[in-house]
Amino acid sequence: MSTEIPPTVNAADVTWSDDTEVLVIGFGIAGGCAAVSAAERGARVLVLEKAAAAGGTTSMAGGHFYLGGGTAVQQATGHDDSPDEMYTYLVSQSRDPEHDKIRAYCDGSVEHFNWLEALGFQFERSYYPGKVVVPPGTQGLSYTGNEKVWPFCEQAKPAPRGHSVPVPGELGGAAMVIDLLLKRALDLGVQIRYETGATALVLDDDGAVAGVRWKHFGETGEIKAQSVIIAAGGFAMNADMVAEHTPALGLERKTKHHGTVAPYILGNPNDDGLGIGLGVSAGGVATNMDQLFITAAAYPPEILLTGVIVNKDGRRFVAEDSYHSRTSAFVLEQPDQSAYLIVDEAHMQMPEMPLIKFIDGWETIEEMEAALDIPAGNLAATLARYNANAAEGGDPDFHKQPEYVAAQDKGPWAAFDLTLGRAMYSGFTMGGLKVSIDGQVLRADGSVVPGLYAAGACASNIAQDGKGYASGTQLGEGSFFGRRAGGHAARRAGAHAATPS
Repeated sequence: MSTEIPPTVNAADVTWSDDTEVLVIGFGIAGGCAAVSAAERGARVLVLEKAAAAGGTTSMAGGHFYLGGGTAVQQATGHDDSPDEMYTYLVSQSRDPEHDKIRAYCDGSVEHFNWLEALGFQFERSYYPGKVVVPPGTQGLSYTGNEKVWPFCEQAKPAPRGHSVPVPGELGGAAMVIDLLLKRALDLGVQIRYETGATALVLDDDGAVAGVRWKHFGETGEIKAQSVIIAAGGFAMNADMVAEHTPALGLERKTKHHGTVAPYILGNPNDDGLGIGLGVSAGGVATNMDQLFITAAAYPPEILLTGVIVNKDGRRFVAEDSYHSRTSAFVLEQPDQSAYLIVDEAHMQMPEMPLIKFIDGWETIEEMEAALDIPAGNLAATLARYNANAAEGGDPDFHKQPEYVAAQDKGPWAAFDLTLGRAMYSGFTMGGLKVSIDGQVLRADGSVVPGLYAAGACASNIAQDGKGYASGTQLGEGSFFGRRAGGHAARRAGAHAATPS
């Protein structure tokens, strides 16, 4: 793997093998929605897919879409929501909010929900009330972010916005949406060439993107296009880029009991960063490249969240009822990226997903401090303060919601290891090309690279870091902004084609 930017090709030096109006690189959720949206507007669309089948990383996803503002599922399950509340919440979660994008996403969320269902499925009109990573059945709605976590619960009225496709299980639910997108694309006349990857962008003398160089096994050629949309995924599978930008994803740590534990990459082999490199080669800039989603969920069961999460010094540092990637992002900021979840016997259950590691149980806090190498007295003081506040029904230090506040004072006590490299973390990259609200790739000065778009995991939009992430944001924004990019690219291609040469 490499971090090198691919060279561009001058249009004057090529003989075109083919031509189209809109060319899409990659058919995951963003590329598929871009292709369909462009074709719906009458454009001739060609997709280059490096893999032997459509889907990309989307086909591995569980199938959450972060949607709100009053969708049919929210209404059917009695959850009031509005675009304004959704907007306020998403702004609160963003490191550097792009207000125009968040506003458009929230205002267009119900229409986008309806568009997704019009592909040929329905989100189940049901709600899963518990705190969970993935609903255990086919429930269509659940909380998948920090909406009920302080201080955000006071800034915007909480509402569940994780919309799950009606496929049970942790992985693969979104593949159903890909199948429906693919059918829709083919019905609209979209051409797809599999096992064909883009290797370089072709530029005019004025720097506008004029097409793409492709490779299919031993064959190569160049396709002329009025608009090119990069939807080729992130860079989690590029070890060199991970080492440079998001080293936590590549960390390996030898443990006493579990051997070498490295984070599990949520991605497909073609998440190699090439899409980002192509955009940069034409003058685009990448942003948030050091940001990542990485997590080892401490729940379910929810009862474990009544305990305390402490660092190696025995100090709390996060509200335990945070969404799991928010908690994990704070773990990564602790000394040695170490943390422990402590619960007493009355609140002890084994995790339903064996991601955090059970260490042991101890009859006294002092024994636990010694075994975990926590400075003597620190954990005891933390628990004493937490338990005293819990007896009053509150958590003034971290404002954990009352349902998760309970004294941990009935020994013995158990500890789980949340340390990076010992717990089973998984994750993906979040940085990508800087783009406009319509997916146009932007230069450092904010100007547009003519004819070039990006969407999905190779573009930077709403999802910016793990602390503010909510499950479903990648599929939600990938599909939403993929549609916008496809529509704008089709309009540009049509206008360009109508202009006399």
